[in-house]
Amino acid sequence: MANSKKKQPHEEHPHGKAPIILYFIGLALAIIALLLTDNYLFLQNSLFSIATITAGYHVIIIEGLSETIENTKNKKNFTPNSHILMGLAAIGASLIGSFWEGTLLILIFSGAHFLEDYAEGRSKREMTKLMEMNPTTAKLIMPDGKTETVAVEDLKVGDQLQVLNGDQVPIDGTILSGSTSINESAINGESMPKEKTTGDSVYASTINGTGTFSMEVTKENKDTVFSKILQLVNQNQDNQTKAASIIQKFEPTYVTFVLVATSLIILLAPFLFDWTWSESIYKGLVLLVAASPCALAASTVSVTLSTTSNLAKKGVLSKGSTYLSQLADIDAIAFDKTGTLTRGKPEVTNYSFTDFVNEETIIDVIVALEKESNHPLANAILEKFEPKNKLDIEVTNQIGKGLTGNYEGKKYQIGKPTSFEKVSEEDKQLNKEWASEGNTVVYVAEDEKVIGLIALMDVPSEHAKATIAYFKKLGIHTTLITGDSEMTGQAVGKELGIDEVIANVMPADKSAIMDEQKQKYGVTAMVGDGVNDAPALVKADVGIAMGDGTDVAVDVSDLVLMQNNLSKLVNAHKISLRMKRVIWQNIIFSMIVVAFLIVVSLLGLTDIAISVLVHEGSTLIVILNGLRLLRTN
Repeated sequence: MANSKKKQPHEEHPHGKAPIILYFIGLALAIIALLLTDNYLFLQNSLFSIATITAGYHVIIIEGLSETIENTKNKKNFTPNSHILMGLAAIGASLIGSFWEGTLLILIFSGAHFLEDYAEGRSKREMTKLMEMNPTTAKLIMPDGKTETVAVEDLKVGDQLQVLNGDQVPIDGTILSGSTSINESAINGESMPKEKTTGDSVYASTINGTGTFSMEVTKENKDTVFSKILQLVNQNQDNQTKAASIIQKFEPTYVTFVLVATSLIILLAPFLFDWTWSESIYKGLVLLVAASPCALAASTVSVTLSTTSNLAKKGVLSKGSTYLSQLADIDAIAFDKTGTLTRGKPEVTNYSFTDFVNEETIIDVIVALEKESNHPLANAILEKFEPKNKLDIEVTNQIGKGLTGNYEGKKYQIGKPTSFEKVSEEDKQLNKEWASEGNTVVYVAEDEKVIGLIALMDVPSEHAKATIAYFKKLGIHTTLITGDSEMTGQAVGKELGIDEVIANVMPADKSAIMDEQKQKYGVTAMVGDGVNDAPALVKADVGIAMGDGTDVAVDVSDLVLMQNNLSKLVNAHKISLRMKRVIWQNIIFSMIVVAFLIVVSLLGLTDIAISVLVHEGSTLIVILNGLRLLRTN
C-alpha cells in the first residue's frame, strides 16, 4: 500500500467533523474571492490563499506531509503520496501569481478525498449486538439444592447449573440430568435443533428448548466457543490487510517521478537550454501544475459512487469501494450452507406410507400430532400436509421419543428412526437413501409398527445453483463450509455442483479455513448469514452477508445482499468487473492527459491557465465516464 498507516476502510475519521468544516470554510472563501473585482486584487488573493490553507489543511498537511514522513520512516524509503504533490502544485501556482488555480486544485483534490471517505463509509464494525448475545448470568445450584443467580464470569469449572426451558445456555458444559432440544444455530449455523440428554455437550449462547436440565461447567467463560467467536472477530478486525486500491498502489511511484522530474527541470534547464533561473523556476512550477493528478484523483470517485449507488438500488449494500474492487479480483468464494445456499428452514421433500393404511386418515393424525409441537420440523410438516378432518388428539411430547397420541383405539407415534424397532427392510433402505441425500427422516408408527416415512431438508435456495455455476464458469473456486454432517454437506454440494465441501466445522475452524483458502487460491470471498460466520466474514478478503441474516453478520461484512437473493451477488460481481474496467480507462486517460501537458509544458506551448483548463476538462470526462455505471443493467 502507498501508506502503511493508511486508515482502514472501516476506521473512523480521527479528527471528527473538523476537516469537513474547514473544507467548506475554504470553499466559501474561494467563492467570495471569485465575486471580487480586480480592484480588490490583494484581498482576493489573500482570500484564495486562506481558502487553499483551510480547504487543504487536513488532506495536504495532516494526511499528506505527516503520513509521507511517517511512511518514509516505516519503510525506510521515500514514500510520498499525491497529497504532497497537490500541495506543492498549489504552492507553485500561488508563487507564479495564479492564486485561483492553486485554490481550485486543492478544492478538487480535497473534495474528491472527502467524497471517497463518505462513499466508503469509514466506520468501525459494530460488535454491540454480538456482545448482547453473550449470557451474563447463570443459575448456580447450591449445596442445599437451591439455585442462586450469579454472574457468568464468576463461574468455575465443575460448578453445577440449572437451565430452564427457553433460557440461554450460560456457558459451555455437559448435561448431568434431563433431556431437551437446543437451537445451536448461533454456534454451528445448523437450522435443526439438536436433541440433548445426559452426557451431551452444550454451548454458551445457544437457546434451550422445552426441557429443563442441569449441567456441569467444563470451560471458563473466556474459553467458551462463543467467546472464541468474539475474540476472533476482534483479532481479525485489528489485523485486517485489505488490498490497496489501484490508485494507492500507483501513487508513490508517480509522485516521486513528478517531484524528481520537476526538480531536475528547475536545476538543469539553465545549463541545458540556456534558460534564465527565473524561466527555469517558472516552467518547473508550470510543469508541477501540469503534472498534478486532478483527473487521476477523481478517476475512481465517480466510478465507485456510481457503482455503489447502482448496487444499492439493486439490493446490494457496499461498505467501501475497496471491497468492490476486491470482489472483481476474487479467485475463490466460500459459502455457508444454512440460510445462504439454502432457505434456512426445513421443508418436506418426500414421504411414503405403506399400502395397507388409509393415507387420508394418517395425514389427519400426523397433522393433529404435529400441531401440538413447536419443533421446526413440525412447522414444515404442517405446511406440507392439508388434513381432510381436524382431529382432537391428546398429544404427549417426549424428548428422544417424539410425539405420541391415541386415536380410535390405536397408538400413533412420530419420531426419529432410532426410536423404533419394528421397521421393514424396505423402510430401512428408503431411510438410508433419503438420509444420504441430506434429508432428516422421521418415522410414523401405528401401535409401534412403522407405517410411513417423512423426509425433510433445508433445500437449496432458488438462485443457489445458478450462482455456483456462474462462478465456476469464470474459473473461481467454490467451497461449501458447514457445521452440518459430512453426509448432508456432500449432498448439498453435489446437488449444487460445488467444487469443495468442508463439513463438521466450528466457528474457529471457519476462520482458519479462510486463511487456508487465501493461501491456496488467492483473493477469497466468504458468504454467510449467521453469528458463527462472523470470524470468517471478517477474515475473508471480501465478507458478504445475507440481508436476512443476523445483525452481527451484517455488521461485520463488507457487502450485504438484501432479501437473501444470491442472484444479487452475481449481479454485484458483474458490476464490480465493469467498475474495474472503467477505473482503468479513467487512469489511462488521466495519465495520457498528464503526459500531454508535461510535453507541451516543456516545449513552452502552455501556461498555467491552459493547464488548469485541460485538467478540469479531463476531470469532467472521467467523472462522466464513471457516471455511466449508474445505468448498468
